Amino acid sequence: MIELLDTVTLEEAKQIVIENFKETSLDSEKVPLFKGGGRVLATDITAPIDVPGFDRSTVDGYAVVARDTFGASESLPSFLDMIGEVEMGQGTSLHLQRGQSCYVPTGGMIPEGCDAVVMVEYTEALDEKTVGIQSSVAPRENLLKKGDDLSKGELIFKKGHRLRPQDIGVLSGIGFTEIDVYQPIRVSVISTGDEIIGPEEELKLGQIKDMNTYSLGIAAMEDGCEIVATAVVKDEIETLKNKVQELMQKSDVILISGGSSMGTKDVTKDVIDALGNPGVLFHGIAVKPGKPTIGGKISDKAIFGLPGQPVSAMVVYQTLVRPFIHFLYGLKVHMPYIEGSVAVNIPSAPGREHYVMVVIQEENGEKRVYPVHGKSGMLTTMTKAHGYICLALNQEGVSLGDAVKVYLF
Repeated sequence: MIELLDTVTLEEAKQIVIENFKETSLDSEKVPLFKGGGRVLATDITAPIDVPGFDRSTVDGYAVVARDTFGASESLPSFLDMIGEVEMGQGTSLHLQRGQSCYVPTGGMIPEGCDAVVMVEYTEALDEKTVGIQSSVAPRENLLKKGDDLSKGELIFKKGHRLRPQDIGVLSGIGFTEIDVYQPIRVSVISTGDEIIGPEEELKLGQIKDMNTYSLGIAAMEDGCEIVATAVVKDEIETLKNKVQELMQKSDVILISGGSSMGTKDVTKDVIDALGNPGVLFHGIAVKPGKPTIGGKISDKAIFGLPGQPVSAMVVYQTLVRPFIHFLYGLKVHMPYIEGSVAVNIPSAPGREHYVMVVIQEENGEKRVYPVHGKSGMLTTMTKAHGYICLALNQEGVSLGDAVKVYLF
């Protein structure tokens, strides 16, 4: 039997979960490109065409042979013969010789013989047949050659890449109308506790409105998951067991907040062990807040027992559950952070990783980091914070002026 005091480190907990789900593979589906934002690619994507598909100008100006502009200035321009104009969105049969030029718009096709474009601001059209060039340009200046952006067959995105708006634009620009992505990981969220009620219910003395179902559910949705069910369940082993068994039929991951400690009403561990093998994988991780955390597996389903305190639950989600979701998707995501210096001493007891909610203030051109004072059961501790700092397992706090990384929410 695994006891709460047999804690594992956060890294050990991550590895235990990954080891138990390393054979898991997600199904994929094809979706229209417009519905691909935020989804995770199930295959590598290579460019089917060259981009651009022709030599084109990046500015409004005059196509030239670069050597014809060397030494040109406003006081001593180079005069070139105009041989025509390139129409936007059309090809051109124009061919430049030395001493010749033609007008070309931004994005317009470059005529043969041209190796640079002079911006229109540095030119003066003397008449319909002559243009004065008032600035020199180097070869390939202000133009893109065919395939400069993407070459046909070039790898653009690897399997496991989460698509951003700019990625969707690139895919549209090379002709994709649908993409092969992983089906969303299906997540159910359960809040447990005799005192927990839904936000729509009238609050009575001794009761607490449910927070964790919503905060954990939204966090999972931001990570590309689909929330298939939510529930508030009393601290009764049979009731929780029946609810977990029901949700296992349609979930890949179940998050249970509350009931993960060692009190008489903490039944999550017993429920996980009772529903199948291998059951509880670990009970307790060496972090603060969040020590009473459970990781489990029932058949091919991942079950996480998170602390009931809102801050603890979110810390454990961000540091344990989120990396697991990323692992299943094949994502390599790095938490954004800002570096700053601690404005006050922040103590920490060795033996647990300590996650401290902080705010960042700009003072005399420096980023100063202050702790947000509050306990793990206080609702607004995380909403007041810009992020958190992590004090290592054997670190006895940080001192005034110490450099730290603030991981942003």
